[in-house]
Amino acid sequence: MRRPTRREIAVQNCQMLDRQAQFRLAADVVTAALADVPDVEAVTLIGSAARPLWREVPRFEPFRHWGIPIWHECKDVDLAVWLDRLNRLHTLNRARSVALHQLFKERQIGVAHHQVEIFILQGEANAYCGRLCPFSQCPKGKRECLVPECGRDPFLQQHAGFTFWPDALAPDKIMLLFDRRRGILRRASETPAAGQDDHGATG
Repeated sequence: MRRPTRREIAVQNCQMLDRQAQFRLAADVVTAALADVPDVEAVTLIGSAARPLWREVPRFEPFRHWGIPIWHECKDVDLAVWLDRLNRLHTLNRARSVALHQLFKERQIGVAHHQVEIFILQGEANAYCGRLCPFSQCPKGKRECLVPECGRDPFLQQHAGFTFWPDALAPDKIMLLFDRRRGILRRASETPAAGQDDHGATG
């Protein structure tokens, strides 16, 4: 297997940064849509889309074969969303889908609705409730719907064995985008996508 050239490595790194930038734009449009739902108290971007990328050997070839590290690949957008009630999750689901459809229509940036993970939290204790279900009805009759407690609140999805770690909300790992009292606080897309060679976090 041929070893990638420096130019090919540089192209891959640029693609990873472009992907992060697109995901940050998706986070902004979904946040703006969620802000129109009165039940939403706050929205925060978490995960790898929220912080500088780090270098790692990817799973795809030929970089894996040669052990060549490139910038981490953001696979989705993770939003932590605080709600004061859980009885209108279908409204949030639709808001997410409409916002992403509009993003593609206006900017030709394709981010699927299931690529925007919405983690539902409540209260100052950041109590984790579950994730916003990506399906159009609840229950959908899928294997995912068989997880205990899934759908107890309609469109509140549960994942077997999943734990939402408090460290995910560490100040240096997040971008606070919206607060009900103060409105839109920042736009993730205004922070340039970047990598940091000494950034040791993973996720």
